[in-house]
Amino acid sequence: CLQYNLSASDSSPCVVLKFKTCTIMLDCSLDLASLNHFLPVSLTQQQRILNLPHFPVKDEFGNTIQMMTDLIDLSTIDVILISNSNTMLALPYITEYTGFQGIVYATEPTIQIGRLLMEELVQYCHGCSTNKNVGGWKQKKYYQQLPGQGKTWNENLLSWRHCYSQDDVHNAVSKIQMVGYAEALSIFGALNVTAYSSGYALGSCNWLIGTEFEKVAYISGSSSLITPHPQPLDQQPLQGCDVLVYTGLSNAPQFNPDNTLAEFCCCLAKTVKAGGNALIPCLPSGLIYDLLECLLLYMEKSNIINIPIYLISPSAKASLALSQIYAEWLHPNKQNKAYLPETPFPHDQLIELGRLKVFSSIHDGLSYGFKKPCIVFAGHPSLRMGDAVHFVEMWGKSPLNSIIFVEPNFSHLEALAPYQPLEARAFHFPIDTRSNHKVASRMIDGLKPRRVVVPPSYMAPPVEAPHRTELKLELESPVETMERSTVRRLKVERVYEKVDLEPDVSMIVLKVNLKTGVLVAPMSALSSSRNNKHLLKPIYKRVPVSNVSRKRKYHDEITHRPMVCGNLNVDTFVEALKLEGYNDVKVESSSSGKIIMLQDTVIQIEEGSTHIVCEGNETLRVKLRDILLQSLNSH
Repeated sequence: CLQYNLSASDSSPCVVLKFKTCTIMLDCSLDLASLNHFLPVSLTQQQRILNLPHFPVKDEFGNTIQMMTDLIDLSTIDVILISNSNTMLALPYITEYTGFQGIVYATEPTIQIGRLLMEELVQYCHGCSTNKNVGGWKQKKYYQQLPGQGKTWNENLLSWRHCYSQDDVHNAVSKIQMVGYAEALSIFGALNVTAYSSGYALGSCNWLIGTEFEKVAYISGSSSLITPHPQPLDQQPLQGCDVLVYTGLSNAPQFNPDNTLAEFCCCLAKTVKAGGNALIPCLPSGLIYDLLECLLLYMEKSNIINIPIYLISPSAKASLALSQIYAEWLHPNKQNKAYLPETPFPHDQLIELGRLKVFSSIHDGLSYGFKKPCIVFAGHPSLRMGDAVHFVEMWGKSPLNSIIFVEPNFSHLEALAPYQPLEARAFHFPIDTRSNHKVASRMIDGLKPRRVVVPPSYMAPPVEAPHRTELKLELESPVETMERSTVRRLKVERVYEKVDLEPDVSMIVLKVNLKTGVLVAPMSALSSSRNNKHLLKPIYKRVPVSNVSRKRKYHDEITHRPMVCGNLNVDTFVEALKLEGYNDVKVESSSSGKIIMLQDTVIQIEEGSTHIVCEGNETLRVKLRDILLQSLNSH
């Protein structure tokens, strides 16, 4: 089993397994951290941003996507397994630009929410003004002048791509096949893959890959918390696997999600009570469902229900609608509401009451009836594109306003760097419900895998906090690290292979008790292999029909070639030959056994084999063979 690590970073998994003639890609994430290298793109021209002295080189904004594809020919991928909506953003690059002819599997919520995230990314990237003279900054004489880490880009510049189009998204999504939890899927008859709930997001899953004898588990972005909205984590089927590939640890392990959520709500309440506005840069799905629900409850307790909440995103309306219709993918507590009947989330009622207002962009009628102070959820979390850029420019000059970062996958310091100096207050409350190092270590040890494969950063404390020794995995099982852009051979031993028997073969099988608990069944059969499935068929021979009056003179009869065993007793064999009329028999010893000579025939008897050399007399050879077989045990 070969494992290729194509991940652009440890938080953006993309792993390829070559296992039993199948090539399987596990997730296809995009590392959007490269957005931090570019200037923010506002819906309106901001001269202050365009004249920033520390960002002198400008390029087409869409040229921001980093792809690591030189390690393997992506057209050879047979299957792509998607774990959640955040790990499928690179799918159009693979399905539309590499000659991919395989199959993509994901749950229905993952497909629909992932489609919304990709469409939003396309609108943000293609909706901004671009410079036609693109790519010049990639020349060595230019990129070496870039500040900071720009000088280290030269190794990866050629892997950067333009953002895909809406047609690419549509075509890529059309190639995905839906799968349910615990639904077994056959991959060319060689492997079975099954999705199990990971407890992280709506429709998110972990994957179990293997056969009846080998198992490889892939865990990506799992959560054992009982408070969020998805179905609980289902880890029991993953126990006892040969190899466990673990990715998707929390990006904010030092923050407790419940405590951070409480601090987030408290900070929002203080801001609006003081007459300020609050901006929360975020994605339109996933965390936003829980944020809105908890925030609305907190506002009722704090008696600030008159403060309007705005959700601004091209995918906002569709995302909220999807969260209401996928009741079977939600936590049982929310599933029960669907049968009362009630909506699982309070979004619809709040929209009807006017407390929550949803817009596709700031140009979608937002100016009519816009009230302040207010709370605005808008994208993008990187603050490099989307409507959030406009609000930072508009509200950044007042210390009464707040910018609150909750998405754990983006650095708030890098996001705010182009906007400095900034008078608005900035807060960082990263809420990541994925397992931290301690919880993940406990879960992995409970699964008892024979071997664990993780990114190297999981096995050491963060560079910025080397004293935090609790921020690393401590596992009982043997651990291997998967470095970026490397190939590793995983120790998955193929010991057994499943073979089916046709009914006629099973009827002639005679089991022999070899020893206590061990049965041996010798058989003669014809082996047939097709689509990685193996079948034993009976061997037929044509025999004459005893009733000559019948039209058919022959019929097919199952033959069984006896299996012989035991040690040949030379004296007994010689006596049997004499009884058959072979009196002139001589026996001589050799270095490897015995040699029996009679007339023009030589019989060589060695340990484990017997050779009859009779110089072309086939009738004599068959007769001697039958005498030899009668001297051995047969089944």
